[in-house]
Amino acid sequence: MPLLFKKQKKIVFMTWNDFQNRFQTIRDNKAFELFVIGVIIFSSLMIGIRTYEMHPVAEQILWGLDYAVTLFFLLEISIRMAAEDRLKDFFKKGWNIFDFVIVAVSLIPLDDSQYALIARMLRLFRVMRLISFIPELRVLVSALLSALPRMGYVALLMFIIFYVYAVIGNLLFENINPVLWGDLGVSLLTLFRVATFESWTSVMYETMAMYGLSWIYYLTFIFFSAFVFFNMMIGIVVEVLDEEHKKLTADQDDLEKQEHVDYEMRIEQELQALHQKLDALLAQQAVK
Repeated sequence: MPLLFKKQKKIVFMTWNDFQNRFQTIRDNKAFELFVIGVIIFSSLMIGIRTYEMHPVAEQILWGLDYAVTLFFLLEISIRMAAEDRLKDFFKKGWNIFDFVIVAVSLIPLDDSQYALIARMLRLFRVMRLISFIPELRVLVSALLSALPRMGYVALLMFIIFYVYAVIGNLLFENINPVLWGDLGVSLLTLFRVATFESWTSVMYETMAMYGLSWIYYLTFIFFSAFVFFNMMIGIVVEVLDEEHKKLTADQDDLEKQEHVDYEMRIEQELQALHQKLDALLAQQAVK
């Protein structure tokens, strides 16, 4: 009788480290990152398309696509979380927390309730995830956040100037046009109109009919608000943006140096392993 040999199948059990390595490979894959960016743009376009009147069938298709995008974002954030060596390491980065909050909010089931409008508005914020995926946008946002404390003092000084000029405008021009200068609030709005150059000459000519030198009031205010403070704001943002670019360049250089060191250490370890194998083979040959 012929002997029957049963071929045994080798069962491979994957450990969590194996899964984690695969998740890290997916997370660090540039194609995957570009695909996520494409899905973010697509989801934002869907929200824009839904502002138009559509056929009920098209509405149902968009509804299904929206849920598919939501599930994809859930899968994507889960992969990124699982790729970390420790889960708490994921939440050490501010941009990861930002992505997690946006994805979590988009999972709130509000479409069939009276809060459906709120749900659609919250899902609109998914387009802001582009900031966390595009390094240049991250630099701009980081620069803006870093500049806010300095800009706050400039804004405070600007408010003081606005306040002084608003009170003066109320005292001088209230009788000319109460609609524009009737109290402090409307005076501030009028000055904001002047600062943005929105038909400010008509406001000036109206007061010049009674006070011929009132042009001094407007020109000095425009000089402070539109020229001095505006350029101070720009200067602060440019300075902080330059600092952020230098910091990003330094971080990239450190990362490249670390990768080079890791590569050299890995090559050295492989060479040591080869030397050990060679020594073992030579020892075996010597014994024979």
